[in-house]
Order: sequence, then C-alpha cells, then structure tokens
Amino acid sequence: MKSTNKLLVTMLLIGLASIFSSCASIPKNAKPVQYFDVNRYLGIWYEIARFDFRFERNMDNTTAQYSLNKNGNITVLNSGFNYVENKWKKAEGVAKFRDSKKVGALEVSFFGPFYSAYNVIALDNDYQYALVAGKDLDYLWILSREKKIPDDVKADYLEIAKNIGYDTSRLIWVKHDKNDNPYLEKK
Repeated sequence: MKSTNKLLVTMLLIGLASIFSSCASIPKNAKPVQYFDVNRYLGIWYEIARFDFRFERNMDNTTAQYSLNKNGNITVLNSGFNYVENKWKKAEGVAKFRDSKKVGALEVSFFGPFYSAYNVIALDNDYQYALVAGKDLDYLWILSREKKIPDDVKADYLEIAKNIGYDTSRLIWVKHDKNDNPYLEKK
C-alpha cells in the first residue's frame, strides 16, 4: 500500500509542476508570433545578443541549429566557444509546440523531462531575424541568419523588448569572430 501512496504523491507532484510551469510560459506583455512557419524557421541562427545565464556564461560565437526529427518535433543543437576554457561546447535538445504549430510558442528541453519556454515574439517576413523570449523577463535572445544584424532591425527589436518590460541594458552582445565551429552544419 505504501508504494501505491508514493506513486500517487509522485503523480500529483508531477501534475502540479506541469500546471505551474505552463502558467509561466511567456512574459505578461509578450505575444508569440502568429502564422509561424516552422519549416522556414529551421536551420542555423546566430545569437546576436542574449541575457547572461549559467548555460551560456563565458560563451561567444554562439549558434542555434534547428531541424525536424522523425516525431515532428524540433531537434536543437546549440553551440558556442567558451573563451575561458578555450574550447567549443554544444548542448543538444528537443523543442515542441505548446499548442498550435502555427504559433511561435514552443518549449525546449536539454535535460530530460524538464522544459522551458521558447517564444518567438518578433520575426521578419523573410525569417532572417528573430526576437525570442523565455518564460519571464530573465530570458531574451536576438537571433539572425548572419553574424550581424541591421541597425534598424536591432532598434526595432530593442524597442519591442523594452515595451514588454525587458531591461535591455542587460543584453550581452555576442562576438562572432571564429569560423571553425565543429558543430556548425556547413552551408
């Protein structure tokens, strides 16, 4: 009987964790992109700017590569150069849509059953530049298909982020000065 109680408690805790994590999936004033086309989003993105957090600390030349896997989810390969350790690093994960595949609201996992919000909140018509929000105001990325971003796009994305409530002075502007990333799919 004790093992049944433990199982019930475990299931209840997992259920509660799912409910609470799904409630905090996007910052209050942010909205994910509508009419999102995952096939156009796939491929290589250069990280232009980000908020610092422990998984990318001391990294530059950071990229994200997205491809579809056989389950219809998105395979994620993040990589970058750790300039303190003087070596390339990678993290592999999976992303899936939280609801409709036509909305840029996803969740990504690099650690088993634990998912975190990935919200595309701005995207140009040609799928060359993206502004991505996490679950709250502590996660923000500016992405580009190239290693640089035009000043007008940068200004627009910074304005969008500020209007949502982000402190854009916290952004780290990523250096892209290496061309030997061993994890980067060659074009």
